[in-house]
Amino acid sequence: MATHTVIAATQTAAPAAAPRFTHRGIAFGCDYNPEQWPRETWREDIALMTEAGVDLVAINIFGWAQLQSADGSFRFDDLDEIIELLHAAGIRVNLGTGTSSPPPWLTTRHPEILPMTADGTRRYPGGRQAWCPSSPVFRAAALELVEAVAARYGRHEAVALWHVSNEIGCHNAHCHCDVSTRAFREWLRDRYATIDALNQAWGTAFWSQRYSDWNEILTPRETLSTRNPGQMLDYRRFSSDALLDYYRAEAAVIRRHSDVPVTTNFMVTAHIDALDYATWAADMDVIANDHYLDHRLGDPHGELSFSADLVRGLAGGEPWLLMEHSTGAVNWQPVNPAKARGQMLRDTLVHVARGADAACFFQWRASLQGSEKYHSALLPHAGPDSAQWREVRELGAAVAALDEVQGSRVVAEAAVLFSWPSWWATDAENTPSSAVGYLDQVHAAHRALRDAGITADVVDPESDLTGYRLVVVPGLHVVTDAAAQRLRDAVDVGAHTLVTFFSGIVDEHDRVRPGGYPAPWRDLLGVRVEEFAPAMPGADVMLASGGRGRLWAERLVATDAMVADRFADGPAAGMPALTRRTGTGVAGDAWYLATLLEPGAYAMLVARIAEAAGVRQEPGAGRDVEIVRRRSDDGTTWRFVVNHGADAVGIAVDGIELITGATVTGTTEIPGGGVGVIREEARR
Repeated sequence: MATHTVIAATQTAAPAAAPRFTHRGIAFGCDYNPEQWPRETWREDIALMTEAGVDLVAINIFGWAQLQSADGSFRFDDLDEIIELLHAAGIRVNLGTGTSSPPPWLTTRHPEILPMTADGTRRYPGGRQAWCPSSPVFRAAALELVEAVAARYGRHEAVALWHVSNEIGCHNAHCHCDVSTRAFREWLRDRYATIDALNQAWGTAFWSQRYSDWNEILTPRETLSTRNPGQMLDYRRFSSDALLDYYRAEAAVIRRHSDVPVTTNFMVTAHIDALDYATWAADMDVIANDHYLDHRLGDPHGELSFSADLVRGLAGGEPWLLMEHSTGAVNWQPVNPAKARGQMLRDTLVHVARGADAACFFQWRASLQGSEKYHSALLPHAGPDSAQWREVRELGAAVAALDEVQGSRVVAEAAVLFSWPSWWATDAENTPSSAVGYLDQVHAAHRALRDAGITADVVDPESDLTGYRLVVVPGLHVVTDAAAQRLRDAVDVGAHTLVTFFSGIVDEHDRVRPGGYPAPWRDLLGVRVEEFAPAMPGADVMLASGGRGRLWAERLVATDAMVADRFADGPAAGMPALTRRTGTGVAGDAWYLATLLEPGAYAMLVARIAEAAGVRQEPGAGRDVEIVRRRSDDGTTWRFVVNHGADAVGIAVDGIELITGATVTGTTEIPGGGVGVIREEARR
């Protein structure tokens, strides 16, 4: 097998005229693993798929061991047959390359491809993704498989989408083997050019860490003390880039044989932070995401909505694909709750409301063996004579009723800034408070907007922000000069902004910006933070207004801003907690919040700022009721209402409710646990 040298992922890009994913209506789909089932089951499965309305099926996701034998030969008989059966039934194929997990014969023959953790121990086969992202041996073997699959099916009319690997980096993003170490050094050479520049970027004058040669540099393995923050941040970037480079290698092989769109399934979720998807998005012909409710969080449904808005931001506002979610329980949390009746529809419609043009599930038929045998599926262990199957059929019909929404975009006048480097740096070692996590701030800000009835795009800080009326900047710890300017540009032309604590503290090298925080925006905000004063976990801080904050306080000076609230007690008693700077050379108001407000007060604050900014707030929306609009190019709008609460809510709207086909006028009632999708008509 040929070797391959890993290059920096920033050196290549997807084709300028990337093919677009097209589908008739909103896709309703699933993963299917026919290799787990006898042949006689295949036809039964496809008949039931048709009954449920499934029209897009992902196959060959973990097919390597079925397709290629240890002697190197390929056998495609089974894959040929299942593709033809799906095609004959009118079901389109999302074809996996099969490379996510190597077969046992490959890792036995080449144990050097196995990944190494930070403590220097190998991780062995028996699970999945047991491969080093930088391994040329693994890459050569994987690309041989991709070549064979793409050559065979590249022009097959059943194939609607190519699915590279699967959930790339879910388990193996951070490898510390010698191959990865050499690749890390190459990546650093490309980034810094000279060892002196690297020493400057990492601040190696501290703790006698100065390097004199590239070969002295290791990946940040386990140490006796805490590790160099700059090195840690760059290693996270390198790891993301190494896997992006791998994705590009597979995609390049596919594109030699096929003009069908190529993508992979992102994992934009609270418990996986391995990849900087902002740097990946341009390489996807269509953005796809996997999402599962995480019941370890305080607000799982809030995180679902946030994730969908972030995926839409990665897609540049274009529609995207929900590649996986669950009908019920997952299998990998300490406790895996079943979904309540009606929740499957509500969860699915939140994704569609927030921009998804496909609603797909893992998986079609619940497995009888293996690690995921207790993971829910469209067809449960109980079979088609079950309440869950009946609910799946109802969901398929509901999704089909929304076909006219396909291709429309979400209406959003507000933005929340989000970056993976800020996540990595905020949650790193040796911060002012380990109780403060980046997602605490981001989720709280997004929830406040949602509770106030405001839909927000979640976007990269270096995006053009001038089209938004309101920009919220929650805990954006790592800020480049370019990102700092983007926010200033938006406020200059009229956007209002709310910046929260621990923002603008360091540059892209995790180097503190001196002179008082937040250095990039001190003049914009009219404040200077002189000292952090985090609260002890569990200890609230009271505000003069009667509000309540938690986790954080700051010793802050208002240099050119009005003080809107002060700390009444705690480590910053008497000092400003909320400030507002208006006018003085900028068109928009600039607010600064120095604590994490309790949810009700936070929602009231963003509603106040949004009103001044002219941002539309949806009447009837609130903590339990999500209201989001999608709009087509011809101006048609659809209002999605998802009621997570127990009580009915009245919504003033005229139009056609798509799922029931009913005409609604005046005030329509959405019952507790219910949904509505209304094509709006102008009131006469």
